[in-house]
Amino acid sequence: MTIWTPRSALALFLSFLALTLGACNSMTPMGNSPSPQSEAMLIQYLEIVTPDVNATCESLGQVHGVNFGEPDPGFGNARIAELRSGGRMGVRAPMRSDEAPVVRPYLLVEDIAAAVKAAEAAGAQVAIPPMEMPGHGKFAIYILGGIEHGLWQH
Repeated sequence: MTIWTPRSALALFLSFLALTLGACNSMTPMGNSPSPQSEAMLIQYLEIVTPDVNATCESLGQVHGVNFGEPDPGFGNARIAELRSGGRMGVRAPMRSDEAPVVRPYLLVEDIAAAVKAAEAAGAQVAIPPMEMPGHGKFAIYILGGIEHGLWQH
């Protein structure tokens, strides 16, 4: 009988999530080239905020055979690994005492300003408006239905 602890359950969930996102980003409908709709849902960056960065990176590394780099100041000191889709996954510690653990996907968009406006029109609250990340593009975060969503533009 397996006894699940919060840590082992989180590790299993994160492993499943990483595997699922990698597979989803590399799938094409019926073996054809990606449809315009599937291209609109590419994950550019998957951010995991956790108080236990090293254990999370170690777990994901053991399950998926990936290596996370050293903390990158350009990504809030996240440890970064490459996704098969060409995107990245970053694992970092909370940056503020009130920042809760979260798994936040950043979907690739062509026009981040238009995407933020569309999210607002759908009832979202903008948590971080479009912001430049030097050398990486722009990102934004909005909240809808209690869920944090990220947007990314090259």
